[in-house]
Amino acid sequence: MELRQLAYFVAVCEELSFSRAAARCFISQSAISHQIARLEHDLGTQLFERSTRSVVPTDATTRLLPLAKQMLSLESAIRAAVRASGPRIRLAANMSFATRSLSAIAAARAAHPGAEIEFVIKPFRQRIAAVADGDCDMALIRGSVDHPGLTVRKLWVENLVIAVSTAHPLVGRENVTLADLGGYPLLLPPEQEQILLHNIVRAAYLPGRPAYGPPIPPDHTATMELVNRPDAWTILYADSATEGIATLRLAGRPLRVPVSAVLRTDARPSPILDTLLTTLQGVRADPPTDEPGPGESAAPE
Repeated sequence: MELRQLAYFVAVCEELSFSRAAARCFISQSAISHQIARLEHDLGTQLFERSTRSVVPTDATTRLLPLAKQMLSLESAIRAAVRASGPRIRLAANMSFATRSLSAIAAARAAHPGAEIEFVIKPFRQRIAAVADGDCDMALIRGSVDHPGLTVRKLWVENLVIAVSTAHPLVGRENVTLADLGGYPLLLPPEQEQILLHNIVRAAYLPGRPAYGPPIPPDHTATMELVNRPDAWTILYADSATEGIATLRLAGRPLRVPVSAVLRTDARPSPILDTLLTTLQGVRADPPTDEPGPGESAAPE
């Protein structure tokens, strides 16, 4: 039994899908299936009942899951305990924060020449766990999170992008309203995969609701779905917009989302971390505003 197998096992348990677990762990579906099969062989028991439509945990899985999480938490604690005592900061994020984070890291290193600052790519849940366990010093997220022992510091607010196919009937309009978009299907991932976007849409449309199209499958991208559905629209984080997709300007209050830093409440003072936070807060994606947009208090990405 290997720790990475336990990490893959936990991912499959939480996603209830080998394909989504593979994407979360940045490996292929065949690789994660192979490692789970090896774990089942080592333990001498079946952990999942598989079919073409579902992945169902067995009774053995229910007993193993809390122990597997405990083992992975201990691994993070061990790494944190033996980490070099020199000035070192680990920042967890995803690739959509890369450009802004690397600029802030460069500024922090210039202010603290002896500092070592790592930029670690992790999915949302792993970012939060890494900070809670002490494996990382800070995580960047969209939205907010309520977790014992962690504090959330708002850094900036960014506008979201209304994206459509270049063949969409509304392309060319200077401004569009939510009422204009209401006649066209909204494509989003399933709510359990993108809670934040769904909360933002609900807040913007209250007391009504948009015309939802079919959920975007886990192995598809929103932009490709727009190409296949030129009458549809979606919402993207600004850094996710790509060529070949048109963006529409939303009249009135834009859809906005806060970007925050997650830190341990009991973290020791660090001049390097303070500089990194100050620099990140100074690099805003959009002009600051005193009026929060829909979804700023929503659950995280």
